[in-house]
Amino acid sequence: MECQFWKNFRIGIFMGGPSAEHEISLKSGEAVYTALKELGLDVVPVILPKDFDISADNLECLFKELLQESGIDLVFNALHGNFGEDGKLQKILEKLKVPYTGSNSRASYLGMNKVASRKIFQEAGIFIPKYKVLDKSNFSQIDFTFPCVVKPASGGSSIGVSIVEKEENLPQAITLAFDYDEKIIIEEYIPGKEVTVAILEERPLPVIQIIPRQRFYSYEAKYKDKHTAYLLPAPISKSLQEKAQEQAIKAHRSLGCSGFSRVDMILSREGEPVVLEVNTIPGLTCRSLLPKAAQAVNINFPQLCIKILKSALAK
Repeated sequence: MECQFWKNFRIGIFMGGPSAEHEISLKSGEAVYTALKELGLDVVPVILPKDFDISADNLECLFKELLQESGIDLVFNALHGNFGEDGKLQKILEKLKVPYTGSNSRASYLGMNKVASRKIFQEAGIFIPKYKVLDKSNFSQIDFTFPCVVKPASGGSSIGVSIVEKEENLPQAITLAFDYDEKIIIEEYIPGKEVTVAILEERPLPVIQIIPRQRFYSYEAKYKDKHTAYLLPAPISKSLQEKAQEQAIKAHRSLGCSGFSRVDMILSREGEPVVLEVNTIPGLTCRSLLPKAAQAVNINFPQLCIKILKSALAK
């Protein structure tokens, strides 16, 4: 589909929202808005406030009115985290029969919920870290080998994530993770190379190796530290690159994702790609990894946005 085709639509760029990733979502949405506007498309920014009440009973009516009043007939979803990335918004748009970018509501829910997605990965034979799940309402101290990783069961951008070296630091890490979710995961720490593989139009893009100055690819390393290094192509053997790409597309498909995603993993010292999570709405900022991987195969940012738009109609 050429750019001319998309001039038949008024495209709403959804951004912001009530999650901890509000500010990153704004940056993603603004980048997409600018790119599509420069292509001459009819785009409308829709900024959901940080205090947006997602528990309201009349959400479907609210969005129906919003879309009708704005004349929006296609949604480019740049909402990261809670509500925008976990299937809730997708369900509303599906009921309203409004096309939207990204995976459907079920795949979005699975991608956001690390507990549910890991069960599917295990069934599909995909390597994942050993882990245990703690529930905020009812949990007792557990034994775990150190170092370990503590993280919210849902969420992104490494918010609320800690690497715990010693047992005495575990309670603090658990408290931090519970600040962001009712369920948290404690998983084995796997030494190795941090890599990510973006999926676009059901094909894996080149592997990117991430080298943060900190112990891991934290929120600060992602969005603030200019010294975080991105090696593209990743300096690993061709066979290991292919192995990582195979695991990425397998993880993407196992959750039922469509159009695009980004799969984060660790390449263990034994040469095994270990999948950590699938991001169904990867960041689209100037520092984000999907745009970097796309650029490596000569897809510039406006072209990437057009390809993402196609996922709205593919469903």
